Amino acid sequence: MDLPVDEWKSYILQKWSLLPKSVQVTICTAETLSDIFLHSSSLLQPEDEMVLKKLSRGYLIEKDPDAPLFYKEEGNKKFQGKDYMGATVLYSKGVSHSAPNTEDISLCYANRSAALFHLGQYEACLKDISRAQMHGYPERLQPKLMLRRAECLVNLGRLEEASQIISDLESNFAAKQTRAASQFQILQRTLCHLKMKVQEKEHLTETFPAALTNAFEDMNLREENKQISSASSSVSLCTDTLKGRYLIATKDILPGELLVKEEAFVSVLNPGELPPLRYGLESKWDTRVVIGDLYCHRCLKHTLATVPCDGCSYAKYCSQECMQQAWDLYHSTECSLGGLLLTLGVFCHIALRSTLLARFEDISKVMRTLCGEISNKDISFPESKNLVQTLSYDLGGESERNGKTLEPPIPGCDINGKYESNYNAVFSLLPHIKHHSPEHKFLCALSVSALCRQLEAASLQTRTTSLKSSQPKAAAVHAMCQELPVWGVAMLRHMLQLQCNAQAITTMQQTGSEENIITDSRQVRLASGIFPVVSLLNHSCSPNTSVSFTGTVATVRASQQIGKGQEILHCYGPHESRMGVVERQQKLRSQYFFDCNCLACQNEKHSTAAGPRWEAFCCTRCRELMQGDDVLSCGSAACAESVSRDHLVRRLQDLQKQVGMAQKLLRNGKLGDWHESATHLQKSLQVVEVRHGPCSVEMGHELFKLAQIFFNGCAVPEALSTAHKAEKVLLVHYGPGNDEVQELQRMKSCLLDLPPIPVGPPV
Repeated sequence: MDLPVDEWKSYILQKWSLLPKSVQVTICTAETLSDIFLHSSSLLQPEDEMVLKKLSRGYLIEKDPDAPLFYKEEGNKKFQGKDYMGATVLYSKGVSHSAPNTEDISLCYANRSAALFHLGQYEACLKDISRAQMHGYPERLQPKLMLRRAECLVNLGRLEEASQIISDLESNFAAKQTRAASQFQILQRTLCHLKMKVQEKEHLTETFPAALTNAFEDMNLREENKQISSASSSVSLCTDTLKGRYLIATKDILPGELLVKEEAFVSVLNPGELPPLRYGLESKWDTRVVIGDLYCHRCLKHTLATVPCDGCSYAKYCSQECMQQAWDLYHSTECSLGGLLLTLGVFCHIALRSTLLARFEDISKVMRTLCGEISNKDISFPESKNLVQTLSYDLGGESERNGKTLEPPIPGCDINGKYESNYNAVFSLLPHIKHHSPEHKFLCALSVSALCRQLEAASLQTRTTSLKSSQPKAAAVHAMCQELPVWGVAMLRHMLQLQCNAQAITTMQQTGSEENIITDSRQVRLASGIFPVVSLLNHSCSPNTSVSFTGTVATVRASQQIGKGQEILHCYGPHESRMGVVERQQKLRSQYFFDCNCLACQNEKHSTAAGPRWEAFCCTRCRELMQGDDVLSCGSAACAESVSRDHLVRRLQDLQKQVGMAQKLLRNGKLGDWHESATHLQKSLQVVEVRHGPCSVEMGHELFKLAQIFFNGCAVPEALSTAHKAEKVLLVHYGPGNDEVQELQRMKSCLLDLPPIPVGPPV
């Protein structure tokens, strides 16, 4: 997924193994990215490109004129089975393969509007009705669509608009003596009924909790940092020869305080589980639901009513505006390369998009400084009035201002020492040339070289066509191809940066049936992106921050109290609650090229416990690790607690069994005996607390489930208490905008509005 598909990797590794030893040594000893790129790209042969093209053709990215009918019929089957969610996705796939202004696309939009109506998404339904009409929905079917529009407006309380539509349709149908006039009588009765309800609602005050409204102010940085964009004034940027760049607290920071709120410089949606490679063979269209069907490919907003790219069937967006922005910024170049980019992987895609998002002149200036040998090989670099004069400072050079020599600022900062979330900062991220294996560098360089060749071919093709819609794309691609070596080196740099600097953008995705009373969810990887400011955070296996995402925006909050002068730390993945110290060290060394010496690792290295902390037992009195074989004794010299290992193993097995029963009840939504469900989940909480800690995000999610059980069991005191605990934990990690936090606040508001339970006289 991040790297190219296995078939291409295997092919390139075999090619590497067959290279003469002298050529391998030349690439291995190359000290600059330009040397690696130029030596590797010279080895890319036409037969290599043919292999890559064959792999790329395995993905159905172009619009298939036969697909809309297939997806519409499959969607109809789901609709008839009342699987409206499944029907919506299939209709969306039909839309993606349809050409604009055709009956195919109008029918798919209209059918999707019906599914959205049944899902209660009335605004989205109205938009799809408008899209169906815009693309030429058949006149004979218009009344049915207008009826649906009126019903949506009624449900949204827009009664005047609904009445006008009904009046117009009644007149039209009466003139034509249509049998469907009876449907309007039913709708009018519904309208009168809903009108009364809407009038009642108009007298009610807004029930949105005032505390929650005030809390939303915390979703923005209270006082932005003057040195670091997208960061609060509570942190400061420092540099060290061993640590590199890092952030420290400028004051005492409380748990939950917002430290960074940063929009990704670049992000690429995770393609999810792609269908098997077809290699040009005929096969059925894919009906599986993947991440790309549910989220906007630009802003990552969750949506069921996607708007497709006009040129390909892969890219989908939440709105026409997002689609146009993506086209203007990068998709006009990427559109025809969809299959190739899926074959080359997310990292190569991010590398291309990063360069497309940056001004090419900026890249030229940086690359000319770094890659002098390229500019000496008869490659012209056009001068531009817009070249950024400060980029030379990012490369560690000195300059003068007012006759005084200026010290080079921290890498990534501008001449004034400010670190901004821009291309300069992205470029300053380390590519770790010396740490990557020769095979990996060769794979990346050849993949980028092949992509550059395709860009050049696309430029030639678009320059020869006279289609008006292709002219902006031709100009953009032609501008790139004038300096392909520069672009190639820039993309190779970004591709090598990503192993250590790519941030997985995650979201909480609901699992199981939506009819379940209890919400169960899991964290899924939605996309990968580059966040220059978040990248400043160093790793700890026991971090003091928590990172969450809303679309393409990352927020970093303090997960515990941080004292003034302490370093702000983030976990890169290997966490002490999920891995033992040996496994963590191996993971960090192989992916990030460093040995972790954080406090958690130091403590575990000096501990006599053989395995990870959760595989050992802790003392019930002082929480220190128990040591020994058959009889375990507390590791603390001040504690004399001892217990049989067999006894603890039996207790653990009993807990695991009860946790399993609780999870089964939750998945099935069987809460007839909510007491039993609550008891099992409380056992689960004990395990979660020992493994992850009482203030961990995992604990927050489990408390949220328990609050739901108490709420649905009408156990008011228990529900209020548990909801308060869950909210307190989740607010620290996610802030007030989190879905679970808001649901907990609604839950508490509802419980507090209940009339008091009468208490009988004492016996």
